[in-house]
Amino acid sequence: MTRLADAACEFIGKPFRLGGRDPATGLDCIGLIVAALEIIGRPVGVLPSYTMRQHDLRGFLDLAKGSGLSPTDAAPARGDVLLLRPSPSQFHLAISLEDGAIVHAHAELRRVVITPPPLPWPVTRRWRLA
Repeated sequence: MTRLADAACEFIGKPFRLGGRDPATGLDCIGLIVAALEIIGRPVGVLPSYTMRQHDLRGFLDLAKGSGLSPTDAAPARGDVLLLRPSPSQFHLAISLEDGAIVHAHAELRRVVITPPPLPWPVTRRWRLA
């Protein structure tokens, strides 16, 4: 679990780019999760198509399952993948750190950042590496 958080932290300061999969040119929230998973030896394969305004999570759920992420209701832990809900029609992914902070690709700040608690959006689901 902590390996995933450590891997995600390697991308702090990298640029944000919608649909971004390459840290050199930019990452979005899914791109950050994928890049961190790849660093720890959990390649994801073909990514689902999606938009910023998303109601259907099936593509990400398949990606999560295929990379060894399992839903969890256990106490939050460093390295959990979080599904956040910035608005009723938008999802956002982040990786939890200690004390409630998260690392994520922030569209408004245009880079990968750490956001300290309290989280600005509700957490609707969590996954943990099996």
